[in-house]
Amino acid sequence: MLTYEEVTGYFLKAADATGLTVHPEYWMNTRSLEREFACTCHIGSCDEAEEHSSCSISFTWGSLDTALSLDGPAGVCEFFHGPDPSCPHLQTSAIPPLVLDLSYTLPLHGTAISEETLLSLLQLLRLRASEHSRRTTETRPGVSVVLQDNRLVPDVLTLQQRVEIPIWHPDGMRGLLDDSPELDGYENSSYPDEREEVEEGGVEVATPHPELWLPQVMQDVCQDIICVLQAMDAALSLPPHPLL
Repeated sequence: MLTYEEVTGYFLKAADATGLTVHPEYWMNTRSLEREFACTCHIGSCDEAEEHSSCSISFTWGSLDTALSLDGPAGVCEFFHGPDPSCPHLQTSAIPPLVLDLSYTLPLHGTAISEETLLSLLQLLRLRASEHSRRTTETRPGVSVVLQDNRLVPDVLTLQQRVEIPIWHPDGMRGLLDDSPELDGYENSSYPDEREEVEEGGVEVATPHPELWLPQVMQDVCQDIICVLQAMDAALSLPPHPLL
C-alpha cells in the first residue's frame, strides 16, 4: 500500500527529474495525526528566485490515509466489525482524492500597471495557465495589493490551482472520469490498470495500487508547474490581448 513517505518521495523525485528547485517542509498534528507536506518550487538558482515566479504546493495526509496505507480496506473494516461483503469500508471508490493545492506568486517589484491592464493581464494569465495545466481542476488568478502613498498599489500576481489524485480509487486516475468530463482523453492513457480483486475471509475487496501510476502523475504535475511558472514570468512582457 501507498505511504505518506512514498507520496512525498514521488513528488521530490519528479521535481528533481524535471529541473525544479524545491524547498520541502513537513508537519504533523499530534492530536489529529494528520500529516502535511508543503514545498516551495521555482526554476533556476535560489539567488535569483525573488526576481521570478514561484509555486507553493501542499497536501494533507489524514489518519484515514494512514490506516489504509497500513492495513488496507479490510483492516479498516475489521477495526469496526466482523467481515461483511456489503460493508462500505471495503469500497474505497468513495474516499475523497488526495488534493494538491498549488499557489503561484509573481512579484511586480513596483511595476506601474493600470487597472484595465491589470484585469487583462489576470485574464490572460488564467488562459495561459489553464492551457499548460493538464491535471488541474480549477484555476483562479488574483492580485495582492499594498498601501503606498495613501493608495492601493498592485504588489504580487497570484494564481491558485488544485490537482485531485484519487489514490484510493480502485480504478486510479480513471476514477475521476465519471465526474470530470475534461479528463476523458485519459481513459486510454498508458497508466496501468490497477484493479485487483482480493479474497479476504470470504469478502471480495478491490485493492488499489496507486504506486503503479502515481510517479507518472507526479511527473505530469511537475511539468505543468514549470510551464505555468514560465507563463507567469513571460506575462509581464506580453501586451494585453485585444479580445480581453
